[in-house]
Amino acid sequence: MQKGTLFSRRLSLTKIIAKSYISPSLVLLAMDWPDGETRQDFLGFAIRRKPGFFNNKTEVFADSSWLPNRLGFDGPPPSGEPDPPSDKAPIQKFLWWDARLDGLAPNSKVSYEISPVCGNVSDFNLISDDTTIVEITLPPHTEFGIGTWFNRAVMSSQAFSRILKSMGLKTNEVPVPENALKLRTWLSNGMEQPLPNFISSASSVVGAIYHLTDNLWVIPALQAAMTTASIGLIYDQHLDKQGNPKPNPNNEAIGILSNVSFFSRRKTNIMHNKFLVSGERLLEDDNANPTQLTCGSANYTTGGLTSQANLLHTFNSPDLAGLFLRRYQLLKKDPSKSNTAKEAGWSQTVSVGDAGIRVFFSPEKKQANNFTSLSIETIVEAIHSAKSSVVFCLFTPTDERLRQACFALGDAGKMMFGLVNHVSKHEPETNPSPSGTIPADELAALEIYHRSKEAKDVIGAEYFHAEIVPPGFDPEINIFPGEKPPPYSPVIIHHKFVVIDAETESPTVYTGSANMSGNSVYHNDENLLEIKGSPRLARIYLAEFLRLYEHYRARARFIDFKKKGGNASQAGLALKKDRSWANKHYTPGTPEYKARLRMLVV
Repeated sequence: MQKGTLFSRRLSLTKIIAKSYISPSLVLLAMDWPDGETRQDFLGFAIRRKPGFFNNKTEVFADSSWLPNRLGFDGPPPSGEPDPPSDKAPIQKFLWWDARLDGLAPNSKVSYEISPVCGNVSDFNLISDDTTIVEITLPPHTEFGIGTWFNRAVMSSQAFSRILKSMGLKTNEVPVPENALKLRTWLSNGMEQPLPNFISSASSVVGAIYHLTDNLWVIPALQAAMTTASIGLIYDQHLDKQGNPKPNPNNEAIGILSNVSFFSRRKTNIMHNKFLVSGERLLEDDNANPTQLTCGSANYTTGGLTSQANLLHTFNSPDLAGLFLRRYQLLKKDPSKSNTAKEAGWSQTVSVGDAGIRVFFSPEKKQANNFTSLSIETIVEAIHSAKSSVVFCLFTPTDERLRQACFALGDAGKMMFGLVNHVSKHEPETNPSPSGTIPADELAALEIYHRSKEAKDVIGAEYFHAEIVPPGFDPEINIFPGEKPPPYSPVIIHHKFVVIDAETESPTVYTGSANMSGNSVYHNDENLLEIKGSPRLARIYLAEFLRLYEHYRARARFIDFKKKGGNASQAGLALKKDRSWANKHYTPGTPEYKARLRMLVV
């Protein structure tokens, strides 16, 4: 089939069609069965993986394993029983991910054998003649000079709840340090490694950090490195009306890191950057030699690396590192906001591996009688020029033109999915705690967009509350075990990215520290990367986005069902016993129909 063809020859096909989207810690499978459009006894897909899952007790991989389904035809399995395998509980989705890759090294070969399942609930079979095998090679985190890490960041998951149960922990119980580290490491999903490795391998490090409080990995790495390396860091600091420094979360780190040169940044709303540059003699402005860069959405806090959804990149590029070094050199002098804005604008394009990258540093200057931001306008134009899709995963975006561009794309019949964190200014009305803080089983509102501004789900703070947990599910939490609940809804989605045409050969990624809001554009120190020409990287973003999207949309469906007083089957918490589960995927115009086609363009 030619690239870009949307199954014009579907009727001549019978075998399952499948495509993989691979990140270093996740394999997303998109699949379709042409005969499923007419087979009324189509019950779903069975997927068998080779090699199978790793047994932690025997430290041996199974020869093969069926990917599990959380649901069966009668709902979730009874408490304490394992999830049923997909040959017994078919997967009634056209997108499915495998994150059970523990023990598999980079460059490992993995195959997925996908079969359609047909029949009735008491007597169904795998249609082996139409089975398709998808073979993948698990990528390393760093390829072509670009390193990419996404954390798991999903405490509100059955997997995390099961880990707590295996440790005998209650949600309000402080784990012993050994177990706390295991839990944090599981959540970080490898993202605890690149920052310490980056710091320890350099003879000189400079950067700009908003919050530096992580005592597990980052501060110890800086403490060890400062004995031999020259290190300079800009941090966010403001004064009260009397001219005294306000309380600052970075003070403890500044006290510990006595050999690090710290520079306070006071003259923008916030210094919101999170980047480090490594090289030689970086504190010598006229003799510096930058070599590498790390940046992303994650603050250098334990929560930023673990419990908030974030990403980190590393770039082996002296040219790109040099752009960030020059920004560091400017900001450490603490210029006024207006003087800083004079330097705003897109950089030249830098080639890094298979990608072309530009960077935009905020704040930028407001134009008289013109509220168009140069950085946001670039993203808006790219969205309107999209060939097929846009996905966005953002923390409280406020730019109306950006949101409307995304919705317009969906209204035009293209694929649009979005996940937005919204932190409420008020405590939720449902089950407020006597202490005036948010309980651990309540959540910031999330907005989940399927196609347009109106086509969305909203998860309120009451979702998956411990008192209304679905049958067969364990209670979930959103605050690390034993931590004191904050007086505000916790941050769940901290990402700041937009990906355009991710499933094509010509994608564009926008990512960085900027929340794509009015403050980030005009009042904050920020960085925004534009990355073009790397389908490999865009597909990592897409796979990781859909993992979060599907997770939280399932929970949105549950709370909607609970409000309406429905049963588990109506909430999608049990498998359908006929082909009705697939109807929306074969109905033109639905988000599911567009996604089924777009994700499988080959």
